[in-house]
Parts: sequence; C-alpha cells; structure tokens
Amino acid sequence: MELEALNAALTEHIRPATFPLAIRMIAPGERIPERAKRPATDLGERIAICQGFALARHYGWAVGLTAEDVSCPLALAVWGLRPMLGYFLEGMTCAGMYTRTPAEGVVTEAAVDKWKYGRWQGVVAAPLHRASFEPHLVLLYGNSAQVMRLVTARLWSSGGRLASSFAGRIDCADAVITTMKTGECQVILPCYGDRVFGQAQDDEMAFTIPAARFATVVEGLQGTHKGGVRYPVPKFLSYTGQYPASYQRMEALWESGEAPAEHNDLGRMEK
Repeated sequence: MELEALNAALTEHIRPATFPLAIRMIAPGERIPERAKRPATDLGERIAICQGFALARHYGWAVGLTAEDVSCPLALAVWGLRPMLGYFLEGMTCAGMYTRTPAEGVVTEAAVDKWKYGRWQGVVAAPLHRASFEPHLVLLYGNSAQVMRLVTARLWSSGGRLASSFAGRIDCADAVITTMKTGECQVILPCYGDRVFGQAQDDEMAFTIPAARFATVVEGLQGTHKGGVRYPVPKFLSYTGQYPASYQRMEALWESGEAPAEHNDLGRMEK
C-alpha cells in the first residue's frame, strides 16, 4: 500500500516523463525476480548500470544486473561486483579526463561511496507500479522544477535544507549507494556516462527516495500541494502587458477622436 500511495502521489504531483523506478540491491543467495530481463542472456549485451536503469524507466521493463551483465569497469569496482583495484583508487581512471593528475584523482575516487566487494551480488530495477519486490529506494528522473518539487516535499515535515553533493561522474553510486548509506533523499546530477550510455537528457536531473522516506515524501507532496506549491508551476498571468510605441499610438488616436478608417478599407480587412 505504501508503494501504491507513493506511485499515486508521484503521478499526481510530479508527472514524470519516464517511469519512477523501484530499486533493490540483491544480497548473495537472493534470487533476482524471474521476470527481470538479464542483459547478458536476454539482450546478448553487457551494459552500464545507468543503462539498465534507462531500459527500466523508458521501456517499463524489470532489469536485473549482476557482474556478468555489467560492462562499466568503474561501476563493477565501486558497486563491489569485482574486487577493488589500486589502479582505480590511485586516480588512474580519473587523471587526464576529470582531474589534472592522478593526485587529484585520488581525492575524487576516495569521495565516491562504495560497496565492499561481495556485499551484494546485483541490483534489480523496475517501474514502481510494476515492482514485484520490496525496494530499498525509488529513483526518478525529471526536470529541475520537478526535482525542486520533490525537495520541498521532503522538507515539508522537517524544514531545513536537503544536502547532496556532486562530482559529475559515477552517478549510479550517488543514486543507490549514497542514498542507502545515508538513509536520506538525494538530488542526483546525471554524470557523463549516464548521458552517453543511459542517454539522460540535458534537461534532466534525478531524485532518490529511500524506503524510510516514502511516507514522508507522500505527506510532503500532499501538504505542499495544499499550500500552493504545484507542478507544472502555475504562471502569473494577471498583468497588463507592455507594447511597442507604435502599438500604443493607436490608444492615443482613439482617445483623440481620430476618424475611423473608410468603409472600403474596412471591407478589405474583413475579406
């Protein structure tokens, strides 16, 4: 019922263009839902994790990913699906692309939230309204106004500010690992890989809701809606527009008693 209430609230108040996703980490020995598509076997492809999320949110599929399905070396290491390598931690995949040297890359890689190797065996994502499993979190993409709406909903019952951080890379870790470790909603800036492989658009951001915050966000969406915070954001339309001087001259002519145009001229205008 909580998932149904969250999906209904997101549909009514956010209206996302793609499906909000229920996401669950799969523990060792836990079975991936039978209907979930496995990219390696069902598609004949290994894909990035953000790509798997894109398949789920655009196509409406349930998608299950383990190490055999994932092609992105960074995700394999950070998600603990393959052993972590010193090569990564020493900034070598960051240097020259995202940082000036490996030294700065070390700082960047250390700031990425990670799962320990073997902590989980995989992840499954499915549209929220079709999920056959209990999710650890919900991930949805939207424009900045929709994400703003979700931020205000989260803060409805607590006040304050929502803290998120950004690096412009490995956003799959921000979305899932950071959300689960903090137990808090996160604003997600789609990374370069998400734009290349997950095909996140220039006008898209994302937002995550951990399971413990589902009811909080539902209450917040309803409360802020009653308070007048809406999406689509209503436009203020009760004003008198300003027009070019040549247009305004017509008002002056009417006020001066200017003779109306000849009948023939009116006739031509009406044809």
